[in-house]
Amino acid sequence: MDLQDQLRHLFPNHQAEEKEETDSDQIDFWMQEEPVFCKYEKRKGKPITLLENYNGASSDFKKLTQRLQKKFHVGASAKDEKILLQTGDRDEVMNFLKSLGFNVKRVGG
Repeated sequence: MDLQDQLRHLFPNHQAEEKEETDSDQIDFWMQEEPVFCKYEKRKGKPITLLENYNGASSDFKKLTQRLQKKFHVGASAKDEKILLQTGDRDEVMNFLKSLGFNVKRVGG
């Protein structure tokens, strides 16, 4: 007996709700044709991924930063037209941005 069967047994009158598309599936920030530069750096001995050359509005920076934070479960900030992610997984970040539709260019080693 799995968890779903146990819950049905405990709550026989409960009707399961259909999930609608969430807002996280929709892209609500500026998409650009120019490539976004993805760099790997170490600051104070810790790896970060730095995204540059994104020319959206400040609200778009915040939306994209929040989306990346939720996806990779890391800290991030948007300052001086750059997005800093506290992760060293540059390739995964690049693949995620490509799946959103961005043109991404790898910069550095």
